[in-house]
Amino acid sequence: MLQPPHSSLQVADVPHQRVPVRDRDQDAPWHTEAVCRRDEAGLFFAPSKEPTAARLSREEAAKRVCARCPVMVECREHALLQPEPYGVWGGLTAAERRVVLARRRRREVELKKAARGTIAAAG
Repeated sequence: MLQPPHSSLQVADVPHQRVPVRDRDQDAPWHTEAVCRRDEAGLFFAPSKEPTAARLSREEAAKRVCARCPVMVECREHALLQPEPYGVWGGLTAAERRVVLARRRRREVELKKAARGTIAAAG
């Protein structure tokens, strides 16, 4: 089972720059390289009844951690495919991920409509 990024496990010497996927060890799960594994869960997940200003500040700090993570894209895709309902994953908040998913769904509908139109015009 996938460990959440707030796991207490530690990762030694995580690089601070992106490494192309093809250059990474393909047998290791992406989350073993996640920079957030070294940070406190409180940075990525909201405490109950958090004031808006504090939430925005915390989320921006979490996004800064994500920005230097070598597996940010993999993390984001994981959170979108699951979908993860809480926290900052891959540099996106839960609300931002909902927007991305809605855009993807609209794009899929548009592509299907365009494909049907192309088939009808050809027939």
